[in-house]
Amino acid sequence: MRKQKILIIDDEPDIRDVLKITLESEGFDVFEAKDGVEGLEKVHRSSPDLVILDYKMPKMDGHEVCQILKKDILLRHMPIIMLTGKGETQDKIKGINAGADDYLVKPFEPQELVARIKMIVRRSTRDLDANPLSRLPGNVTIMNELEAIINSDKLFAICYLDLDKFKAFNDTYGFEHGDEVIRETARIILTNVHEIGNKDDFVGHIGGDDFVVLTTVDKAEPICNKIIEDFDNASPQFYNQEDRKRGFIIAKDRQGNEWQVPIISISIGIVTNEHRTIHHVAEIGEIGAELKKLAKSNPGSTFVRDSRKAE
Repeated sequence: MRKQKILIIDDEPDIRDVLKITLESEGFDVFEAKDGVEGLEKVHRSSPDLVILDYKMPKMDGHEVCQILKKDILLRHMPIIMLTGKGETQDKIKGINAGADDYLVKPFEPQELVARIKMIVRRSTRDLDANPLSRLPGNVTIMNELEAIINSDKLFAICYLDLDKFKAFNDTYGFEHGDEVIRETARIILTNVHEIGNKDDFVGHIGGDDFVVLTTVDKAEPICNKIIEDFDNASPQFYNQEDRKRGFIIAKDRQGNEWQVPIISISIGIVTNEHRTIHHVAEIGEIGAELKKLAKSNPGSTFVRDSRKAE
């Protein structure tokens, strides 16, 4: 796993030394800069995951450095912890107004700083990866979760969920209404996983109308059954009264031919390692796509569970 990189920008050598020793012992890769000008150069050279920035420095103070970084569209997501002097309230306020994500007052307890760093890096990684529509974890986190469960040697079930006839709905009702369907689908999935699943089950948003649920073998079918029930109860409400009453919409294919598209349904493929050993994430994706395709061949909302044994 890649080490998280931290840049310390501080004009006091003793502070830099304490921070470097503390952070390296926690597994971070640490870089140093003695003033704001050198700090900006090293930000562009080393692309740190987080910056620890002293407020009062020669050449360029922390307030100015922070403002410059937060105005850069490629760097504004990078978390910054500002170090301020004891009792210097205005420095704290200016630092936060400049865009600092957190601050710490000197002298500080190194372990408190470590705890804050870990919290901010964790939050930043999650926010960057989160799907902007559903706010559920995206593909980076999904891959990490799948790799972790494969390496754990535990029995698991991974549910791949996908909406049927969603493109036709989007074309007919527009993207705003389509986004509402995605958000409601995410809510239904998340609610049922929380209510029926285990406390450490995982829900991710692959993108578009594709979702994934990571749970245990015994919980997979009850979760899927309830998701299908709740989705089928909710889906007619996505349509206007006329389409809802007749149970379909009129859409055109690429050749301009009109056809009847049923109310949106949800298809789910359940991948498990109950009867076969799964060695890598790509296998999960391949099996999931196959099962989901099979589920989609059935009318309405349904799930298909993999029960085949390895050859």
